[in-house]
Amino acid sequence: MSTVSEPRRITKTPAALRVLAAAERLFYARGIHAVGVDLIAAEAGVTKKTLYDRFGSKEQIVVEYLAGRDERWRAFLDELLDAAPAEPRARVLAVFDASLAWTRSQGSQAKGCGMVNAHAEISDASHPAYPIIIGQKQWMLALFTRLAEDVVRGGAEAAERAVSLGRSLMLLHEGAFVAHGLGIFPDPLGRARAEAERLLTEAAGA
Repeated sequence: MSTVSEPRRITKTPAALRVLAAAERLFYARGIHAVGVDLIAAEAGVTKKTLYDRFGSKEQIVVEYLAGRDERWRAFLDELLDAAPAEPRARVLAVFDASLAWTRSQGSQAKGCGMVNAHAEISDASHPAYPIIIGQKQWMLALFTRLAEDVVRGGAEAAERAVSLGRSLMLLHEGAFVAHGLGIFPDPLGRARAEAERLLTEAAGA
């Protein structure tokens, strides 16, 4: 698996935090390309000069937006995994429960996965925010694979089966987020959780 480099980050002053809070709301609600620095500055109550003094470019605002979102998601998920039962299948399902809770916490403003949405607009690997998008998905796949290893322990083919199960769980999880963002049918995350539970039962009995 290829790896991606860590993006440059900035030290956040109070003004920078206001800019970032405004950018987070606008980028997630409207899209990254649709939101300009004039609007971000106006929403944050700062001048464009202050915005550029703190961030240097819109690209760096995007980096901070996605990196902050990624950090919050990982912390949120870690907390729920720490509280989950030790039984291997329960820990996998806790990831789906965390995703459902994360989505519900955003209420009617939820528009699916912020990283997937960002990737629809940022597919150029040279963009400084690209490593954050890809890095989160690599991290999620590695997490599902590690959790799958505990489900399929034992046997000469356990490692291969864990990789396959991890990928299947990842596809269910990410597909559910995309379906949720599109609103094409009710409760895709709940449906994905049920399908994951079926896969886990089959894997444990194999």
